[in-house]
Amino acid sequence: MYIKRRIIIILYLLSFSLFIAGCSESVKFWPFSGASKTLIPVEKFVAGKSVENRPIECTILGIGEDTTFILATIHGDEPAGTKLVYKLSEYLHEKPNLLQGRKVILLPVANPDGMAHKTRENIRGIDLNRNFFTKNRVNNTNHGVFALSEPESQIIEKLIRKYEPNRIISIHQPFACIDYDGPGKELANMLAELTDLPVEKLGARSGSLGSFTGVDLGIPTITLELKPYDHFLSRQTLWHRYGDSLIQAITYPEPIQRMSK
Repeated sequence: MYIKRRIIIILYLLSFSLFIAGCSESVKFWPFSGASKTLIPVEKFVAGKSVENRPIECTILGIGEDTTFILATIHGDEPAGTKLVYKLSEYLHEKPNLLQGRKVILLPVANPDGMAHKTRENIRGIDLNRNFFTKNRVNNTNHGVFALSEPESQIIEKLIRKYEPNRIISIHQPFACIDYDGPGKELANMLAELTDLPVEKLGARSGSLGSFTGVDLGIPTITLELKPYDHFLSRQTLWHRYGDSLIQAITYPEPIQRMSK
């Protein structure tokens, strides 16, 4: 049994040799999980820098084909989602069985300059959530004089193009609802069943991430709008309120039985 396990480990590691080769990021394999004895790769790296040269950190857990991209604080004055994403990362480290056959991409702080300065926009006054190339795009001084004018939005677009997520969750404040773009209605309804947030269709905004990925690319895109004062709550309290909905997004379309408590 011991020799067989060692052979499985060696073959598993060899299967990822090309994935790791030439990669400067930090890649680790999480311990065995459950009866399947599967190793879970965890990759952490700096996806790029903000205008003020702050790192934009990304974590990728798992290597499965089913991919969920979760990002927070694309608006710097909506920081509650950052706490929630960090807590989700901790939870997935503790429950790596959820990652079998799946990949989760986490971007806890999409707008670090805005977060540092407590502003919605980035340091150049551009609303990053209106800076994408979309069919409904309107160029101006607040949305950017052209699409992807900002390094932060370029990083998000690059991650989406590279990893081609099956679904996207963008965490915002303060409208206390679950919005969706593209074919995301079913997912939005499933998330709403696990929170006290109602589903509300706010509409695809000009140059928004939802317009880009949901409407134009056809990726189910959820805008998880937390409550106005949620950023004052602890990670654990936020997790108690919203953790199940994030787990459901990862396991979709498979329903969950309230796992985060």
